[in-house]
Amino acid sequence: MRPPRLELRQVSKIYSSDGQDVEALRDVSLSLEAGTITALVGRSGCGKSTLLNLAGAMDFPTSGEVLIDGRATASLNEAELTALRRKRIGFVFQFFQLLPTLTVLENVELPLLLGGIASTAGPALDRLRWVGLEEKSAAMPHQLSGGQMQRVAIARALVASPEILIADEPTGNLDTASGDQVLQLLRDSAVRFGATVLLATHSAEAASIAGTRVRLRDGRVAEIERS
Repeated sequence: MRPPRLELRQVSKIYSSDGQDVEALRDVSLSLEAGTITALVGRSGCGKSTLLNLAGAMDFPTSGEVLIDGRATASLNEAELTALRRKRIGFVFQFFQLLPTLTVLENVELPLLLGGIASTAGPALDRLRWVGLEEKSAAMPHQLSGGQMQRVAIARALVASPEILIADEPTGNLDTASGDQVLQLLRDSAVRFGATVLLATHSAEAASIAGTRVRLRDGRVAEIERS
């Protein structure tokens, strides 16, 4: 039987702050399959960002395990972790994080270049075409609207066809129309590319696209709602 695409088993995360331990997550267990969308909801400070960092192999649990296709992220060496983040995980951030000195096309190409791919323009243009921004390929990020920048960020996150897409408040800085476009792209990424989408959001509209909504409270899973 194939393991879940992404799994958290009794994950806890403790940070040290001013000599005191702060428990950001406590005994969180989740299982996410390919082609599904899961939304993390809850108040600021409830543990959403910590969970995203663990799921994206940017950090590691104090106890418990985070597994991708059955393999614990904490068991990987640095070279394996770098390859995992570049090839199998895509990231979308609230503030876009496009490089201002690169064109739109160059921003989308970047993950492929970092991964040692020789031919990058074709796949990057394909992703820009998919998000409806092929005509902006030569533009600089400052020439785009917020919604356009986030669509470019999604194209960049998906250019290497990752299996997991991590989205942190992807509509947090967008107007309603732009946010709706971004949410549709997240839906399509699960359907068209089979990506496992994990997003953190304060928005009920954003959470509504998810088949599973996980409410966190004080670092614990308070409720899981499925539709």
